[in-house]
Amino acid sequence: MLEIVSESEPQQSGSGRVNAPARSSVKSDANVHDGGKFQASPTRGAPLRESHGKSAGEMIAIYDTTLRDGSQSEAVQFSVEDKLRIARRLDLLGVDYIEGGWPGANPKDEAFFARAKDLKLERSRLVAFGSTRRARVSAEQDGVLNGLLAAETSVITIFGKSWPLHVTRALGITPQENLDLIFDSIRYLKSRTDQVFFDAEHFFDGFKSDADYAVKALMAARDGGADALILCDTNGGTLPGEIAAIMKQIALAEVRLGIHCHNDGGLAVANTLVAVECGATQVQGTINGLGERCGNADLTTVVANLLLKMGRHARMGKESLPRLTGVSRFVDELCNRTPPKNQPFVGASAFAHKAGVHVAAILKDPVTYEHIDPEWVGNERRILVSEQAGRSNLVHKFREMGIVDVDPNDPRLQNLLNELKDLEFRGYQFDAAEASFELRVRRALGQLPEYFREQGFRVIDNRMVRDDGALTMGAEATVKLVVGGQPVHFVGEGNGPVDALYTVLRRALEWHYPSINAVTLVDYKVRILPQVQGGRAGTGSMVRVLIEWRDEARSWGTVGVSEHIIAASYAAIMDALTFKLFKDGATPAA
Repeated sequence: MLEIVSESEPQQSGSGRVNAPARSSVKSDANVHDGGKFQASPTRGAPLRESHGKSAGEMIAIYDTTLRDGSQSEAVQFSVEDKLRIARRLDLLGVDYIEGGWPGANPKDEAFFARAKDLKLERSRLVAFGSTRRARVSAEQDGVLNGLLAAETSVITIFGKSWPLHVTRALGITPQENLDLIFDSIRYLKSRTDQVFFDAEHFFDGFKSDADYAVKALMAARDGGADALILCDTNGGTLPGEIAAIMKQIALAEVRLGIHCHNDGGLAVANTLVAVECGATQVQGTINGLGERCGNADLTTVVANLLLKMGRHARMGKESLPRLTGVSRFVDELCNRTPPKNQPFVGASAFAHKAGVHVAAILKDPVTYEHIDPEWVGNERRILVSEQAGRSNLVHKFREMGIVDVDPNDPRLQNLLNELKDLEFRGYQFDAAEASFELRVRRALGQLPEYFREQGFRVIDNRMVRDDGALTMGAEATVKLVVGGQPVHFVGEGNGPVDALYTVLRRALEWHYPSINAVTLVDYKVRILPQVQGGRAGTGSMVRVLIEWRDEARSWGTVGVSEHIIAASYAAIMDALTFKLFKDGATPAA
């Protein structure tokens, strides 16, 4: 028998709130599938988890769903290239699982999984996400399940209903049929892939409505062979005390429990951490809390608290945390949104101190007003009156670029730091423009050859009327460079000013550097920066242009900032071509 011993089963009041719990005992037989029905069996009666808190010493698996659940955020549109770049950064961070999307749901996810086969992830496992099979269709013939298998990932996550309300109203089937869907789907997938996780959608709402049925849904997944059962607060309205009370009632030990919380009540992180205290050994969430409606649990906050405050262990250990801030800002930049300054741990203001008592104390001992060392999560302390920044942050970045022989006391580091701060003051952001950042580092350290020198450019836009009356736009660009000591003057055309500039620059350089033709523009983003000090407002605002590039071996990002959008674009293009030549080890033209 699977026993749910309840000292505190939540009771629903007429107002929809959970009242003080009442003492109750709910028991359900364990179940197996027999003759097409999910039926009781005396052979699977062991508790699934022996007692609350026993998993305190277990490794916590970090499951990221930024690319799937996070992409459902309003105004967030990841390109395939965006998703691939984020997956690489998550792998470098060291998360256990990266949920890439729903194969077959849309062309973008299809293209992502096709290209993701070449990602060569070192620390993370890619996950395909989908649903249980359809009613009245066998698992072997179900298009969703076979689409998941076609993605060829070693891990698959499917969701199923655990709330009778959704079973009868949303699916329009009987409770028994739903249990059959869950069992059949997981059994079919588990026989054909390595790991299968089950997301029990609306589990906490379902438990409060019908505890016995919610647990039967878990048992159907368990008996189908699921490697982990993920308890989902899908509507995001459950309180931390309810999470704890419900999880304490579930005596489940043959399978791992996970937690997936939405943030509609502003409690996704708190609910996730409470669930870990109650035995969950897999946490699901997104970078920066991206997600539908109010978002998901923010993994940057969850992971930092798990490792630094709760003493939990994960394969993504404390040594990975210095990358956390960079990953956070990288994702926000690809979302084309301004990172919240007050975001815990990784926000620009998380360790910022203004003049007064706080600053006086922090300069004597940072512990007075900082709960952790900002460098532990890759952030930095900011004294807003007299800006201070750590050279150690730069040295850490150097190591990531393979530069290991720089003395932290080298005066060139302070000059570089001053340059970077000035650029950031003017609106530059390097978190998703790693190529532009590395070029400035290499130049400051005297490691960047001069492949060419710019002398100026001009762009003319043309609007023409075709014979059929349609309006078309075109552009003509002129660039002047010095290459190998010789002046170069080229003119070219394009569909628009950026295309024209890029085309003519490649033409000007290909004579000396043929490999430049392998560079392809992948994505182009523009952000208005009215908040930049000294800049004008409205149409006269500063703009930041972020461009993503790719060649046959790598992808990278560059950035340019100016009051003139074409000038900003030109700077980003120049960085991209210079970075290509440097990474290729090109010899400067003589």
